[in-house]
Amino acid sequence: MEIKNISGIGPKAEELLNNLGVYSVDDLVRNYPYRFDVLKRKNINDSNFFDNMVVDGIVESNPILTFFKGRMNRLSFRCNVQNKIIKVVIFNRGFMKNNITIGKIITLIGKYNPKTETITCSNILLRGLENNGEEIIPVYHLTKGITSKQMAMYINKGLLETNVSNNVPKEIMDKYGFMDEYDALKIIHNPKDESTLKLALKTLKYEELFTYLKKVKELKMKNEEHDNIYIKKVDDKKVDEFINNLPFELTTDQIKVVNNLINTLKSDVKTNALLQGDVGSGKTIVAFILSYAAYTAGFQSALMAPTEVLAIQHYENALELFKNTNFKIQLLTGKMTLKEKKEIYKKIENNKIDMLIGTHALISDNVNWNKLGLVITDEQHRFGVNQRLKLKKKAVSPDVLMMSATPIPRTYALTLYGDTDVESIKTMPKGRIPIITKVKKTDELKDVLENIYNALKNNNQAYVIAPMIEENEDTDYTNVYDLKHKFELAFKNYKIEVLHGKMNAQEKDKIMNDFKYNKINILISTTVIEVGVDVKNASIMVIFDADRFGLSTLHQLRGRVGRNSIQSYCYLISDKDKKRLKIMEDTNDGYKISEEDFKLRGQGDLFGNRQSGALSFKLSDIRRDYDLIVKVKKDVDEYI
Repeated sequence: MEIKNISGIGPKAEELLNNLGVYSVDDLVRNYPYRFDVLKRKNINDSNFFDNMVVDGIVESNPILTFFKGRMNRLSFRCNVQNKIIKVVIFNRGFMKNNITIGKIITLIGKYNPKTETITCSNILLRGLENNGEEIIPVYHLTKGITSKQMAMYINKGLLETNVSNNVPKEIMDKYGFMDEYDALKIIHNPKDESTLKLALKTLKYEELFTYLKKVKELKMKNEEHDNIYIKKVDDKKVDEFINNLPFELTTDQIKVVNNLINTLKSDVKTNALLQGDVGSGKTIVAFILSYAAYTAGFQSALMAPTEVLAIQHYENALELFKNTNFKIQLLTGKMTLKEKKEIYKKIENNKIDMLIGTHALISDNVNWNKLGLVITDEQHRFGVNQRLKLKKKAVSPDVLMMSATPIPRTYALTLYGDTDVESIKTMPKGRIPIITKVKKTDELKDVLENIYNALKNNNQAYVIAPMIEENEDTDYTNVYDLKHKFELAFKNYKIEVLHGKMNAQEKDKIMNDFKYNKINILISTTVIEVGVDVKNASIMVIFDADRFGLSTLHQLRGRVGRNSIQSYCYLISDKDKKRLKIMEDTNDGYKISEEDFKLRGQGDLFGNRQSGALSFKLSDIRRDYDLIVKVKKDVDEYI
């Protein structure tokens, strides 16, 4: 069932939810909180809780709103808390002013300073604490235009409409004492106490891994079948001719991988391969060559990218590489008009398109292929198994290539991709100069700014990364808007823009394209630029509060520069964690970094933030939950 069929979700809300990857009711009810705030009423005089104060009280004065640094604002008022009048301050919540009225009971969450009798809030709830002063609040990823309250409402409406059946067999559920899956979904979105929430999380985590690994096992069994229908009669001569006419030379690893994959294409076994390659190692050209090989055998290909910007990038690169051939390439995205889409659907059905490149639009029910023989997913960890299966169902028996720029250690890869041949590209294309990485303290920032200035003088561009979007008094982490203000003072004659995850897809695409075509000199962003975008002119990457990020994320960010023959630099700004960050100074090898990252990542808190990255399941974390993954794999093997 599509989300537009839920009452209260109109076209605008549907578009905003789509931006968050929510398309169906199942996506909606499985749009899990990324964190849970456990709120317990504290005694305001207890010094143990000054840094983590949670109290409710009555508003005593009208709030005063003041503005500073252009975009920033500060709201302050007085509140009666446990018979004490205290001052309340919160930043960048000006929109709450009209809802905070004298006599209203509200809940304050933040840091309390007993000397000034002031609470600096990270959040304010416009109600008192429920459940005897103890409650658990789910925190969701949001986008501009959707509030936490709306998200919770949409999810709870979705729960009334959804049909959930237990994917885990009853004997396994009984063995571990799991609850019914539907009950677990209701609890995770409406938790009442920590013990039932923990059981709900365990149930859904196990279900997620069981469903995934069961499909992997079934695919493996299917892939091991030998059948002549899998044989593709590739024209080796045409493929060699195309490779020889490329404007660059393939690396040793690229040649080896191309040969392996084409040999499987020609065999009676179905190709099901994961192509791992470090950032900038040239995975996409391998995918293009494989598509061309399938075309010489009379088959169509589909290349599915996680974002529109990436899909367009692949399309433009493919047009350039195949301009001297008869290989017909088409782009299909969700933003195209219905008329444009219908024309493409017709061409696909009539075999007038050899390779279709696009986003989720490729798995639309309207796309009916004539002879789809190869399915490629780029940055495959951003697609669920179900999405990949839906694309595969478009063909009788397609060969499948998944690409990922986030290498994961072999042990993990074999467990998680049991159905897959893992191919790796480790050698880098000729002419690439290794990126120089330096860890800098905040008091060494002047050197970094001088290097940015020199790069801009040479008409190069710079990325600047911050962990936060806006100022938050709860942390002293750098935020993109504060950086923009500072950089505009330092680089007055240059165009500086901000990019972050709360922007809608259109805004993000426009800014990314403007940066790509050098209309923006410095792009200040959160980690939304982590994967895949190719801006050859960018030569400087500066990452503030680098200690906040995992090594693999830092390596992905670093890989946004150094995509040409210019010497590129990556600066990691941090006063902490020097030993761990030094690994980044010592190596540019994504495989080594990935191994180190897996060793260093700890268990994490059950209610803490979930890590994103390679193979990010919705609830499970392959680093933290590896032992559980092994247990589930054993259960699946015994069950099937």
